[in-house]
Amino acid sequence: NIRMHTNDTNTKLIHSELSYLLTGIFFEIHNTLGRYSKERQYADALEAKLRGLRVPFAHEHEIKQSRDRVDFIIDNKIIIELKARRVITREDYYQMQRYLQASGLRLGLLVNFRNRYLKPVRVVRIDTAHRSKFV
Repeated sequence: NIRMHTNDTNTKLIHSELSYLLTGIFFEIHNTLGRYSKERQYADALEAKLRGLRVPFAHEHEIKQSRDRVDFIIDNKIIIELKARRVITREDYYQMQRYLQASGLRLGLLVNFRNRYLKPVRVVRIDTAHRSKFV
């Protein structure tokens, strides 16, 4: 039997309420637009939903330290990268890790709307000696 301590900070999800809200929005968009829309259409739908819910966000935001442009930063807490392709690759994970390193944010969500069953992927910033690999 493995017991988890509720006060252990490692077991807490980062920005759990906000990421739960976002995941619900992603599922709504996926149910409405389906799997074969363009990335731009998913981004427009997400932007409209965020505005409607008054969730603070920046769209196509440039990270000054790296000059990378991320799809969305939500409430200065979570980076969102939207995809509309067959598979998410290792490079997509590395790209998100670079964004997290450069921005200093702790959590990113990779969302591939082409999947038959939507599975937003949580990517947590790596704080180890290996982080230089992503920068």
